[in-house]
This record gives sequence, structure tokens and C-alpha cells, in this order.
Amino acid sequence: MGRRHSIFFFATLAISLAGAVLILPRDDAESAGMVGTEVCRLCHPDRYMSYAASIHGKKVVPGNPDAQDGCESCHGPGAAHVEHKGEKGVGIFAFGKRLSDAREKSGRCLRCHEEFRTLASWDMGRHRREDVSCDNCHSIHSGGPKNLKNTLPDLCWSCHRIVRAEGNKQSHHPVKERRVSCVDCHNQHGGFGPKMIKADAVNELCYNCHADKRGPHFWEHPPVEENCRTCHTPHGSNHSKLLVQKPPQLCQSCHNAIGHPGSIYTNFETFRGSAASGKNRMFARSCLNCHSNIHGSIGPSTRGKRFVR
Repeated sequence: MGRRHSIFFFATLAISLAGAVLILPRDDAESAGMVGTEVCRLCHPDRYMSYAASIHGKKVVPGNPDAQDGCESCHGPGAAHVEHKGEKGVGIFAFGKRLSDAREKSGRCLRCHEEFRTLASWDMGRHRREDVSCDNCHSIHSGGPKNLKNTLPDLCWSCHRIVRAEGNKQSHHPVKERRVSCVDCHNQHGGFGPKMIKADAVNELCYNCHADKRGPHFWEHPPVEENCRTCHTPHGSNHSKLLVQKPPQLCQSCHNAIGHPGSIYTNFETFRGSAASGKNRMFARSCLNCHSNIHGSIGPSTRGKRFVR
């Protein structure tokens, strides 16, 4: 049986089973191995209906698959697939997890999407290096926003489970409350910053929301100027204000001055002088009870230098 006759035979068989009307592909499409979307629809009605309801199935959008070769815009010519009686993954490009290479799958998407501004740094992103492909997060058949397979942050948490656990700690950014999204801080398609953040440095990203910490300050606290993550963890902490440790332990990782002897682990009466002798100053906010302007001070006196209130 010749190639043309094989295509016609299996297409006719599908019609008899589905009771549908086949729009036969044009001669020039047949010569290129194309069979047309209607042939795909006969065997895959559910997939076709989801595709037709998605943004990719709207012919009015310029450059959309439906404005080109339909299903075969992404899956390739379907003639060989029809000849093999629709055998899974045979004669056609499939997007299954084990059927195609991650870079090859993304390459199919990038044929149309490579000029998008958000994809300009895809090749530099961690997701690409870890063999994450577009279809891990998106589906061409999805009718949801951005063709995502799930809503945020659940989609990100399906892989980043440690981040999800941190987000459930008592101090956290309101991600699970849906007031902040993962993509507010990270560019999931890659970027120049560390951890694919939407800034050149960690501090610049934090200042987008915490502008009051930017300064300028007359007295700068060196770790604040260097990196916010010296004292804070971004995804969640069991200490208030997303601190990596509880004061005074956090403060004493850098400070051990004569004025406040570093003996808190054995003796909490750490202050000298008649006013403070015998009194515990390590309760509640600990060092921050007095040094409340810890991010920086504008006071020109020595009080400002010590970041006290």
C-alpha cells in the first residue's frame, strides 16, 4: 500500500468510527507529510477540544499554531503517525516526559516564542541547565493564564519543596496567602542575577518593597549595605522578621564588645554599671530593644553611630 493510500485508509477508518466529516489535506500538505488538524481531531477529540479552547487555538492571534498548521505546527507532520496507526510517540513529535529531550521540546516552543522579552535570558537560566522544558510548567492545550499547568505558587512548589516548607514557617513572605508571588522576585525564564532574581543584586531586589531600608544613612551598618541575606532569609524562618538566627545570637556572630561581654550562653546578666547591674536585657527583641535603628541611622552623634533609638 502506497503512502498516500495508507493515509487515506486510516483517515477513512477514523471517520467510520467517529461519524465525522473529514476535510482531506491538500496535495501540497500531503507531499510535505501534513495530514491536517481534522485528522488529528478524529483520534484525539479531547486533546483537540482543550487545544481549541486555549489561546493557541485562536486563529485571530497572528503566528498562532491554529493560524499555521494547527497540531502539526508543534508536533510535526502526522503522515507517518497515521501510517503507524497512531502508535504512541511514533512518527510524530511527542511532549511526554520520557519521549523527547528537554532542549528539543523547548526548541519547539522557542520557534515562536524566542523573541519574547521574558525569554531573552532563557539560555542563561538555571531551569534550562537542569533540563527543565517549557512543557514542565506550560501546556499548549491549557486554557489557564499563561497556559500554566497550575496556579502559583503551587506550580513552583511542585519542584521547590524545601522552599514550600520554609514558606510555612511562622515568619514568611505572604506567598501562600497569594499576596506575593514567586515571579515577583524571580524570573523563571532566566536572568543575569543570582538565583534568577529580577535584579542585579539581592539588596536591589529587596529595596523594591523595603525602600526605607535603602537609605541614605549617616551611619551605615556594614552587613546591611553588603547583603540583606547576611541577617535575613527570604523564604521563611522560625525567628521574627525572617532572621537567620534569634538575637542576641545573630548579633554576637559579629559583635563581642567590652561593653557587653559575650557570655550570654552561661550568664544572662551581661550588662555592667549601677543602672543595669543584675538586670536581664536579653528578653524580647534583645539587642534590638536599644539598637532599634539597626539598618542605619541618620543621627550625627555617637548615639547614631551605635544605632540606638
